[in-house]
Amino acid sequence: MEGRKKHSIEPLLEKAEDYGQISFELLKLKTLDKISSLASSIVVDVTVVLIVSMFIIVGTIGASLWLGEILGKSWYGFFTVSGIYGITGIIFYFILKKWLKKVIGNLIIRNVLK
Repeated sequence: MEGRKKHSIEPLLEKAEDYGQISFELLKLKTLDKISSLASSIVVDVTVVLIVSMFIIVGTIGASLWLGEILGKSWYGFFTVSGIYGITGIIFYFILKKWLKKVIGNLIIRNVLK
């Protein structure tokens, strides 16, 4: 009788071992999927940020030169534009800081849990 019990447990142990290996492989694949999805999302976001930054920089220089021409001296235009950026920065810091932090946090969590 003992031989039968031992003999009937072996297939069960083999199946449990196979299940463990398959579960581990599935976990590795899911992790790889999340990492690749997050990495590709970061690359796309960084590319968009760089393009928008270049647009803003060139637009700022153009606006500064244009305002400088209107105001009589080119550096007046640069000071005016930098003042606008300073006021915008203060508004973002005091009014939109909590909202922006919440939005960015939710975006990161959504990308990680995707």
